[in-house]
Amino acid sequence: MTIARGSVRPVLAGAALVSALALVLAGCTSTPSTDPSDGASASASGTTAGDENTYSTREVNDGKTTFVEVTNPDGGKTLSYSPDSGIELLDVTHGDLTYAFKDMNRNGELDTWEDWRLDASERAADLAQQLSVEQIQGLMLFSSHERSPADGLTDAQKTYLSDDRLRNVLNAADNQIAPSVTWVNEMEAFVEGLASEDEPYVPVNFSSDPRSDAAGGYTASAVTDISVWPNSLGLAATFSPETVLQFGQMASEEYRALGINMALSPQIDLVTDPRWSRNNGTFGEDPELTGQLGAAYVEGFQSGESSVATTTKHFPGDGSGEGGRESHTDIGKFAVYPGGNEQGSFEPFKSTLDSGAVMLSYSIGIAADGSAAFGDKVATAYDKEKVGLLRDAGYDGVIMTDWRVTHDIEAFGGPWGMETATEEERHYAVIQSDVDMFGGNNVLAPVKAAYDLWQADFEAGNGVVDVDAETRFRASAERIVRMIMNNGAYENPYVDLEHSTEVIGSQDKIDAGYQAQLDSVVMLKNDGAIAAAEAGDWADKTVYVPQSYDLGFDNPMLGTEYSQGPTFAIEVAQEYFGTVVTDEVELDADGKVVGYTAPDLSDVDVTVVGIKPPQQGGLFGGFDAATGTYIPISLQYRPYMADGPNVRQTSIAGNALADGTQENRSYLGQTSQISNEADLDAIERAAAAIEASGKDIPLITVIRTGEVMMDHSTVIPAEFEALSDAILIGYGVAQSAYFDVALGLHEPAARLPIGLPASMDAVEGSYEDVPKDVESYVDSAGNTYEFGFGLNYSGPIS
Repeated sequence: MTIARGSVRPVLAGAALVSALALVLAGCTSTPSTDPSDGASASASGTTAGDENTYSTREVNDGKTTFVEVTNPDGGKTLSYSPDSGIELLDVTHGDLTYAFKDMNRNGELDTWEDWRLDASERAADLAQQLSVEQIQGLMLFSSHERSPADGLTDAQKTYLSDDRLRNVLNAADNQIAPSVTWVNEMEAFVEGLASEDEPYVPVNFSSDPRSDAAGGYTASAVTDISVWPNSLGLAATFSPETVLQFGQMASEEYRALGINMALSPQIDLVTDPRWSRNNGTFGEDPELTGQLGAAYVEGFQSGESSVATTTKHFPGDGSGEGGRESHTDIGKFAVYPGGNEQGSFEPFKSTLDSGAVMLSYSIGIAADGSAAFGDKVATAYDKEKVGLLRDAGYDGVIMTDWRVTHDIEAFGGPWGMETATEEERHYAVIQSDVDMFGGNNVLAPVKAAYDLWQADFEAGNGVVDVDAETRFRASAERIVRMIMNNGAYENPYVDLEHSTEVIGSQDKIDAGYQAQLDSVVMLKNDGAIAAAEAGDWADKTVYVPQSYDLGFDNPMLGTEYSQGPTFAIEVAQEYFGTVVTDEVELDADGKVVGYTAPDLSDVDVTVVGIKPPQQGGLFGGFDAATGTYIPISLQYRPYMADGPNVRQTSIAGNALADGTQENRSYLGQTSQISNEADLDAIERAAAAIEASGKDIPLITVIRTGEVMMDHSTVIPAEFEALSDAILIGYGVAQSAYFDVALGLHEPAARLPIGLPASMDAVEGSYEDVPKDVESYVDSAGNTYEFGFGLNYSGPIS
């Protein structure tokens, strides 16, 4: 046996070893290893084969990094490490079996935390006491967005890994396999080389926001390397925990094959206001369904051999921003509770207490009377009482802030309620709230300062804190390390590129993802326009696809550019139809649309129009920066003036002004700003062209939601329902899925996860914090577009 030091501690008794192995193998392990008996491969060399009673090793190279993969006998953990790191293997024998363990602190002994047979809680408790204080402070950091793995390990990354001891890295790149895998392995090898007996090894914990939705609305991730699914609202539209469980199991396998150990999802905020721009990331407006699907998501990701830690967010629910505004920015920092439902959005979190981590909301909670809804008028991360609800419910996992909550506003921070505090004071306040990690912070200094502030208060005996700083910080270290150990990163941090190319985007995952997309498209109306058909039935037919444009929003963050084109991609339509016709477009000198002329519809068999929900600036929706005026967030395409009887004249929340009064954020009398009003023009132009043709041409309207990162995913159907013979709505799915349903190639089975409002007056008359309290639209057939409604070929789905 090469690379071995021999036996280093007494072996476990027979029953104890079997029991320990059974416990380990029932839990989370790392990426499955390639069978060493497979023979030579492009990525493997230097194989040392053992018999069935002992471990074997093989060298793997991804083109940049070489690592050793160790296959233990009898179902033992697969290990990996860099041969240049100084890590060596320790042998433990039991009867005829010899198992390998990594000596990660180079002390020649098998420490409790190095023993993969033991429970992660026991191991984490041991290691948390051995980490240096600076290591623990670094563990509390979570990097800003890393978007370019193809650049490899950069000097800036080396700095925050070595000097700042940061170990939690956000992979915000796309799904290209080779760049991600080689970057992960390069970074893991670097941190292995930093470990010592004084500062024990901590692997890099790579995380990701959702990256599997077919429309790529959340990240720039809709590439062919990975299987694609509906977004969370689409999964909710299936009303199937089994589908969500399957998604979690398959997506986690792909995540691990990309080197990602932690998902910054699921988002289980309840939709309590249809205007909120993050509705597209939720499971809808029903607390029970959200809890069921959230639990299935957590189970799917965190179980099995490709375990990935989940992060439920944004505790205690962030969907009640006043006027539907979003809390990343100052204009939406207040979550209001006019319906007195402060506890209501907490319910789904009680169903997901097994999640490895919980992310907090940005918002300041404000009660109906303008007072603090929980503790103080501060963001959740600073609110001890609010965070305490989670701990009181029995949650003992990692609690983390959302990104940049301790940064200054000028640096796109969100220190709501703590704007005048220093960055060091903000970190201290967050830690006092029993929070473990800081999202979007690469720098150790403010965490070190917070440690000193804590210790000073403890030594002063002023009652601010009741334990010393080291005790408090080691409690966070134990929770963080336990999460990392649970997903197997300590044993097998490296990724085999050859294995990844086999796992990611495998045919079974692609098929399951597309089936889920089909099953998530909701049919709202069908006046004889959609019926069961075969694909060949449309091969000689002609479809009219109208054009539209979007003015875009020049926001400082997540802005959108001017765009124009057909409402469905012509090349996608051509996969189904013999002929595709569209509008003639007249452009000005700047390439902007001046006008459209509809085509001759003499030979057209069906018209399909794609529309996106009214777009109004994402994070900055509800505020006109040019005039400094609050404006309504509208769910209709035509201009909406907020002058109805239900419009709030004085806002519940607002900043305190210098004269002691409160800022009024009401938008009474103001008018909405919608960048894609032309989508409604497209429907009206199509309807007019059909009428002018004298033919009975079906007009199918498809509401395509979830195609931008911030999307409320709701509309006011009254503007176009009467013009449409059929209406579909989907959530983050591919255009082909819409055509398969619209053309009768797949019978719809989905139902609305969010009701569609009757009018903006109905929206204004509802409470931001109460789900399912908005009057729903009733169409010309008498169907109510409420939560749970959907049609199949026979009629409403029961």
